[in-house]
Amino acid sequence: MRVEPPTRTVLTVWGVGLAVYLVAVFHRSSLAVAGLAASERFDISASQLATFTMLQLLVYAGMQIPVGLLVDRFGSRSVMLAGTLMLAGAQALFAVAESYPLALLARTLVGVGDALTFICVLRLVSRWFPARRVPLVTQLTGTLGQVGAIGAAIPMTYALGRWGWTTAYLGAAVLGSVLAVAILVAVHDSPDGRNLRGPRMSWGAMRQTLSASWAHPGTRLGFWMHFSTQFSATALSLLWGYPFLVRGEGLSSRQAGVLLSLMIVAVMLSGPVLGWLIGRHPWHRSTIVLTIVWSIVAVWTVVLVWPGEAPLPVLVALVLVAGVGGPASMIGFDLGRTSNPVERLASASGIINQAGFTASLILVVAIGVILDWRTPGDSTAYTPEAFRWAMSSQYVLWGIGLVQIWRYRRKARAVIDRTQLESGVLA
Repeated sequence: MRVEPPTRTVLTVWGVGLAVYLVAVFHRSSLAVAGLAASERFDISASQLATFTMLQLLVYAGMQIPVGLLVDRFGSRSVMLAGTLMLAGAQALFAVAESYPLALLARTLVGVGDALTFICVLRLVSRWFPARRVPLVTQLTGTLGQVGAIGAAIPMTYALGRWGWTTAYLGAAVLGSVLAVAILVAVHDSPDGRNLRGPRMSWGAMRQTLSASWAHPGTRLGFWMHFSTQFSATALSLLWGYPFLVRGEGLSSRQAGVLLSLMIVAVMLSGPVLGWLIGRHPWHRSTIVLTIVWSIVAVWTVVLVWPGEAPLPVLVALVLVAGVGGPASMIGFDLGRTSNPVERLASASGIINQAGFTASLILVVAIGVILDWRTPGDSTAYTPEAFRWAMSSQYVLWGIGLVQIWRYRRKARAVIDRTQLESGVLA
């Protein structure tokens, strides 16, 4: 029988893990409001600017499975500490970089550090909280972590304007050293020990673990849920939202910043609601995701077919609905949790987590390439027409994701027998 640890201890461990994730999101998003400044600092085109985020997302997505295996082997505390220190060093390098190649290296390292955080926090949640509360706490973690994106959207804009590039990014780097101390002092891998180590894994054992996770249709359903829900909001928040709203829709810099912050507010408000819904209605998790994806498709369609610049209320609806896709992607992790034993949880989470960021990577690059294609000469003065072409590339990703969700939801439900249904292990 599980002995519940003191509530204060649970909240302390979760609070530090949440702070680590929040700061990782801040670092991940810190380029979003600096895109135009980066273009001028490094004298680069839209495709080259997109490469910053492309490399960051490529590394993040590619690291998810290795990170899952690392967490299963070495525990959340050690891996999270390494990620925090990596992020601090990467932002310091980005602060002093004056050449494009060095800046690319810095953003690549941001991707590595970022990859080493979220799965660790998910593992802490599953270890420290009772199973009935895991869906809600997972949503709260993802939701509250988005405060980091607000920090990137508003304070980072102010810091860049007042103190300049180097000071702003060095200030961001300082956060890592403070969090590293907090991890060392407060975080334990589980109520049973400060540092939990899994068995040593051979290549054969790793392949077996990953194969077993991927073989379950619930993991695959979670993968495609994550793939389909988050890429629109991620592309907007990480890089293209500010240029799209300013150059494509004619908003002022201030209006664009407010709308991007409003998207994060939507994330924070919808996350707990979705966590409550899937806790009460786990059988309908895929239905909830399908409804949200179709809503995102619908509002983007209204914006893209609107003659001329879309009215401000329509753009507000866009950022609000797209923002809900972030918490919706977290539902995929709940599918992974209920489809895999605890010793495979981090590995399954890594498989699922790479999905949305792979889709985001594809979209970020596609937007940059299409913008360059549709913009005359070497100019970075992107036109509304160019943005319409670029943003329409999302439909390809939505089409793939929706088909796969429908396909694997049928397969996942087919493997659930009456015993699983009654015990609450649902897909």
